[in-house]
Amino acid sequence: MGAILKPRTLPRLRAAPSRSRPRSRPRSRGSPRHGRSVAALRARLRARAGDGPRLGSAGPREQARPRRAGRHRRLMRERGGPEGSGPGQGAGAALSLPPSLTALSPSAVVARAGGDGGGSSEVQWCFLQVKGAIDEDVAEADIISTVEFNYTGDLLATGDKGGRVVIFQREQETKSRPLCRGEYNVYSTFQSHEPEFDYLKSLEIEEKINKIRWLPQQNAAHFLLSTNDKTIKLWKISERDKRAEGYNLKDEDGRLREPFRVTELRVPTLKPMDLMVEASPRRTFANAHTYHINSISVNSDYATYLSADDLRINLWHLEVTNRSFNIVDIKPTNMEELTEVITAAEFHPHHCNVFVYSSSKGTIRLCDMRSAALCDQHSKFFEEPEDPSSRSFFSEIISSISDVKFSHSGRYMMTRDYLSVKVWDLNMENRPVETYQVHEYLRSKLCSLYENDCIFDKFECCWNGSDSTIMTGSYNNFFRTFERSSRRDTTLEASRESSKPRAILKPRKVCTSGKRKKDEITVDSLDFNKKILHTAWHPMENIIAVAATNNLYLFQEKVN
Repeated sequence: MGAILKPRTLPRLRAAPSRSRPRSRPRSRGSPRHGRSVAALRARLRARAGDGPRLGSAGPREQARPRRAGRHRRLMRERGGPEGSGPGQGAGAALSLPPSLTALSPSAVVARAGGDGGGSSEVQWCFLQVKGAIDEDVAEADIISTVEFNYTGDLLATGDKGGRVVIFQREQETKSRPLCRGEYNVYSTFQSHEPEFDYLKSLEIEEKINKIRWLPQQNAAHFLLSTNDKTIKLWKISERDKRAEGYNLKDEDGRLREPFRVTELRVPTLKPMDLMVEASPRRTFANAHTYHINSISVNSDYATYLSADDLRINLWHLEVTNRSFNIVDIKPTNMEELTEVITAAEFHPHHCNVFVYSSSKGTIRLCDMRSAALCDQHSKFFEEPEDPSSRSFFSEIISSISDVKFSHSGRYMMTRDYLSVKVWDLNMENRPVETYQVHEYLRSKLCSLYENDCIFDKFECCWNGSDSTIMTGSYNNFFRTFERSSRRDTTLEASRESSKPRAILKPRKVCTSGKRKKDEITVDSLDFNKKILHTAWHPMENIIAVAATNNLYLFQEKVN
């Protein structure tokens, strides 16, 4: 049971001053060439983990309950939920975890692992659409760098290395084809970021879109955040199907009229026009990050969001552009002592005070903003013990976490490193509850992957709407899905060769040893230039989007 913190007055938030002269980006310490003593670092991290504030656990269970509550407790145990999670328990714990984060027994973890698809049959995926040019010579600016569905799944946004954002809208079902799910067509395209030049450091700032995050829709317009390495922008996407006519001082083309030509008073009227989608920048959040931004995450209060770079995490308000609050700072006084960097960060989906961030050391820290304004002392520290027998020259590199995602329920979180996907229970810090090997057959190829820099690729991962299945990408345009309840894994390929309308995707298999069977592919024949780094899953349906270089593939569950 964690220590219970007494209520106290929180210190005032410290504003991160605007930096007109950003410092240079630190040299990455992820490579073994710059490695430090891993044992000494972890010893310091374990010692430091005990000093931070810990989230309190639930209070003692009630000693006596009515007999009629037995069925309720039995059902809760079968579903994997806490028996008595309510406001009456854990009274007096200033930082007690909410019911969705309370401790579960190991049997409950297994029960909850399957989401709502406990005994469901295997999903058959069929081709839906592909967007992008077929040209073999792909321009660098056309490579897709991020993919994101909005909260309803009706809009799908992509960003590329050229600074462009393309939004696709799902077509509505028609009466003639009621069972056919609508396809996604281009809704709006705009230039989000332009290349810039830092004259103080003589460095170019790329226009590449690193992340896109949607805000929940509050009115007819849609809002999203997009960021490159230095600047975050808030965009408004709205529709116009009417225009005003009949101005007194303006002609129909907008030119001003001479006053002496105005001979009558006219009342302006609204006339219908062709639908036009406008994308307009509403806010620009700049000059707050010294290093390259790798993550943005919208808070569950929908008024604030965080942005993370290699060494710092800042908290922003959507209405304030000239000031942010520094909530995490891991920069050492002496940069020679730098041993890890921040790789990803995300807010909890339901509790606005909780967020996590991952590091290049393969660790995850959960922080509670109620404990302190500067969350340098984490509340929970997640790390899997390393097997000494598997220690190698590349262990530190492949353990670096490239993506972290909370489940929709908020009970679990998922991390992606180079070779695997891990699912963590927020109440169990010493090891993940589930581990899925994505391409373990590449372990013998780490030396060549290090030489061609593929070992530093950053793969993303995503949940389905019920948290029962996870998806991530691999090489050779392969992507993998893992069903948590049955532990069934499927390897699929995003290829134009299998892009016939409604064609069912055939599972692929990589041959690791022995005689190769038909339809199998050997490890040596994998194309490492074809990779799926960015994936997205529709929040409510089995529709997935995967980015393969400059092409966006859409697949859906087979409809009978």
